[in-house]
Amino acid sequence: MKKILYILVLGFCFYGFAQNDSFFEKGNKAYNEGIYDDAESFYLKIIENGEHSSELYFNLGNVYYKQNKIAPSIYYYEKALLLDPNNTDIKNNLAYAQNMSLDAIEVLPETGLFKIYKNATSFLTFEQWAYASIGLMLLFVVGYILYFFLRYSTQKRISFVTSLICLLLSIITIVIAYTKYRTIEANKPAIVFDKEVIVKSEPNNRSSEIFRLHEGTKVNVLDELNQWKKIRISDGKTGWLTSKSIKDIKDF
Repeated sequence: MKKILYILVLGFCFYGFAQNDSFFEKGNKAYNEGIYDDAESFYLKIIENGEHSSELYFNLGNVYYKQNKIAPSIYYYEKALLLDPNNTDIKNNLAYAQNMSLDAIEVLPETGLFKIYKNATSFLTFEQWAYASIGLMLLFVVGYILYFFLRYSTQKRISFVTSLICLLLSIITIVIAYTKYRTIEANKPAIVFDKEVIVKSEPNNRSSEIFRLHEGTKVNVLDELNQWKKIRISDGKTGWLTSKSIKDIKDF
C-alpha cells in the first residue's frame, strides 16, 4: 500500500512539473505574439501551482510592463530580483518600470564605511556566505589534523598557519552571513498598489495626513496593527497606511 501511495505521489509531482513547463512555454509563446492577457494567465497558473522562480517573476514583470501596469510590473521584478539579486536584466527592467512611477523619493545617504562593507559583501547571498564558512571550517579541521601527521617542521608550520587563517576567515564569513540574514529578516519590502494612498500619522482614519504615495512605490513594513501597516520609505519618513494598499514582496 505504501509503495502504491509513493508511486501516486511521485506521478502527481511529475505531472505537476510537466504541466508547469507547458504553461511556461505557452506563456512565452503568447508573450512573443503580443497576447499579454494570455501570457499573464499562463504564468499566474504556475504560481497557483506553487512554483516560484526568478525567470517566472521576470516574465510576469515584462508582461505587466508591456501593458503599462506600473505596480504589478515593479512588484514582480522585485520578486525576481529577490531570488536572483545579481541579474542585470532584472535590474535594468526594474529601473525602466520605476521610471513610470510618480513618486521621486530621495534615498538616505550611506556612510563611507557602510558602502565599503555593502560592496564587499554583496557578491554572495547569506546562504553562500554560510556555505563558505562551512567550507573554511572544514579546511581548518583538515589543516589541524595534518599538523599532527606531517613529519617536517616546515610542513607543520605551513599547515598550522593555514588552518588558523581558515579558522579566522570562517569566523568572519559566519559573522557576515548572520548579519546579512538579520538584515534580510528585518527587511519587509512591499509595493504600493493603490493609484494614490494617504499615509497617516496613526493607524486610524481620524489621524492627520503626513504624505501621499502612488502606485509602484517601494516601502518597508515596520509594524502591523489590525488593518494598518506602519511603513518607511527610502528617505526615512514613516507613517501608517491600510494593509490592502500594498502587497508584500516576500509572500512566497
